Amino acid sequence: MSPDLALPVTRRAVFQLDLRIEAATGHDVDTLGAHRDRGILNEPHTELVDRHRELVAAETGVTFYRTLLHRLSSGEFPVDAALFERIDRTVDQLEEAAAARNAAQRRVLAMLEPIEAAARSAPRCGEQQVTAADQAALLAIAGGAKLYEHLLTGRLSVTTASGVRVSYAQLQRLQSAGFVALDTSHPVHAGQPVSLTDAGRAALAANRRAKPSKASLPTARPGAWPSTPAQRR
Repeated sequence: MSPDLALPVTRRAVFQLDLRIEAATGHDVDTLGAHRDRGILNEPHTELVDRHRELVAAETGVTFYRTLLHRLSSGEFPVDAALFERIDRTVDQLEEAAAARNAAQRRVLAMLEPIEAAARSAPRCGEQQVTAADQAALLAIAGGAKLYEHLLTGRLSVTTASGVRVSYAQLQRLQSAGFVALDTSHPVHAGQPVSLTDAGRAALAANRRAKPSKASLPTARPGAWPSTPAQRR
């Protein structure tokens, strides 16, 4: 491949990787990087961010030597033995930088592909089983909630109007399931509104409609108030 074609092809490759990362994780690479720096990502996602940063640094090297090669061949310098030597050296350095970039890209793919596989195998929103804890969180969020970032610690948590606190990890699960939406147009230090999606309202309504069978009703204690109709005479 001609060195002049290296950069556009690389840019497209990195851009496609960024799109794949966002599709698999639900967050763009900048957001993932901010979360990684706060220490709120799990291990696979943290490794993915670290490998992506290595790829970006390696791509910077490719850009530098390609730009240098273009400058050397632009007519700015006299054509002599010294120029040929510099061009040869720069071509070697560009080749090494491209090899390092390709290796970094393979490491990103090695971390990304298992995350993509897990995302594909995850149940769809309608198939999600809502746990009691998630149901309680959805009910609290339905009354009004905001995501806040602590100014000193940088920790993220959800505060609801009822006073119930929802952890950021639980918010991420509900968001990944498609049950809640986050209004990122507001700064997180001032509070980003969290609301139920249509799927979240449907899941909450379905769980609240579910009634225990008679066999599962607790037996009334003798003398308990109020008594059942069968006990009243």
